[in-house]
Amino acid sequence: MVTLLTAHWLSAQDTIMPLWPKTVPNQTEIGEKELDTVEHIRWIRNVQRPTLEVYLPSVQNTNGKAVLLFPGGGYQGLAYNWEGVDFAKAFNAKGIVGIVVKYRLPISKSIHKNRWDVPLQDAQRAIRLVRSMSATWKIDPDKIGIMGFSAGGHLASTLGTQYDKKVYDHQDIVDTISARPNFMALVYPVISMDSTLTHGGSKDALLGENPTDVLLQEFSNETRVDANTPPAFLIHATDDAPVPVENSLRFFKALRQHNVPSSLHVYPSGGHGFALARQHPLLKNWLDLFLDWLDYLD
Repeated sequence: MVTLLTAHWLSAQDTIMPLWPKTVPNQTEIGEKELDTVEHIRWIRNVQRPTLEVYLPSVQNTNGKAVLLFPGGGYQGLAYNWEGVDFAKAFNAKGIVGIVVKYRLPISKSIHKNRWDVPLQDAQRAIRLVRSMSATWKIDPDKIGIMGFSAGGHLASTLGTQYDKKVYDHQDIVDTISARPNFMALVYPVISMDSTLTHGGSKDALLGENPTDVLLQEFSNETRVDANTPPAFLIHATDDAPVPVENSLRFFKALRQHNVPSSLHVYPSGGHGFALARQHPLLKNWLDLFLDWLDYLD
C-alpha cells in the first residue's frame, strides 16, 4: 500500500511506502510500540514498520538522480529530520529525488535472531524498491545512490560493500533487483568495529556486548571493500570525538587500494553530527562539494 499525501504538519512528502509487502523479516509481533518524539530534533526509536519517505522534485526540474538517506543515531534511534528530511528537501531543490529510509534498529526486542543483519535487510530492500519504482518517480535506475550519517554511515557502507549478501528470503519480484548503489556518501561514518576507533554504542547495539571475532571482522567495512564497491564521497571532522576520523581514513585507504573512485574531505573542526552545518564557517557548503562530485561521476 502506498500512501499519497498533500500536506503534513511535519513535512510535505509525496509518498510513504512500507518496505515489506508481507511480513517484516526476522521480526516477531510482541506488541512493541514505535516512538516518535521531538527533542530539538525529531527522533524515531524502536522502529517496527520500516518505510520509505519519498520527496520528489517537480517534473520540470528532475535530473534522474536519487539519494536514499540513512539517518544516524548509534543504531539506537534515527535523527530523522536532522539527517533525513532536511537533506531530502535540499536534494529536491537540485532536481534530485530524496528518500528517507526509516530502518529497523538492532536493539528491538521484536528481533528474534541475527540482530546485526536487520538494518542491512531493510537497506537492501529499500534500494531494490526504489529501483522498482524508477519509472514512476522519473529516476534513472543507474543513478541511485545512498547517504548515511554516523551509524547510518555504517549501514550505508555495509550496503555498499555487502549489497549482494543474502540476508533475507525473497518476498516478491522486487527482491530479484540489484541492491548495489551507484554511489555512496558517508558523513562522519562509523566504519570499523576495531575497538581502537569504533563508536562503542553503535558496536554494542549492532553486535551485542561480546561479539565474536568473525562478526567484528564482517562488520568492519574497511575490510569488505573490493573493486566492485561503488564510488564514495566521505566527509569527517578531525575533532570528532565520538567517531574518530580514522574511520573515514581507513575506508578511503581501502577504496584507493582497490582503485574505487573516491573523494575524502577532512575538516579541522565541526565535531560530530553537524548535518548540513549551515552555521559552520568552513563546513556550511559541504553539500555543494558532494553535488559537484556527483556531477563529476556523470
